[in-house]
Amino acid sequence: MGLVVLLCILVLVVFGCVCVVWAARGGPRWVRGVAAVTTGLGEVVRVLAKSSKRSGRGNSGFGSDSGGDGGSD
Repeated sequence: MGLVVLLCILVLVVFGCVCVVWAARGGPRWVRGVAAVTTGLGEVVRVLAKSSKRSGRGNSGFGSDSGGDGGSD
């Protein structure tokens, strides 16, 4: 069930990206609308990711210097 939900989300993301490219090339009105929604949702996700990174809630340890094994022996 979870895999089906993730696949649906992936299909929607790919469809949104296709609409953004198509709208940049002068697509129909509905494509420009879908592209605007996709771009807006992308901005919302970016802002939420940035705010969770600042508060430390989304830190999984990857890419941070707190691991101790930075590879500089």
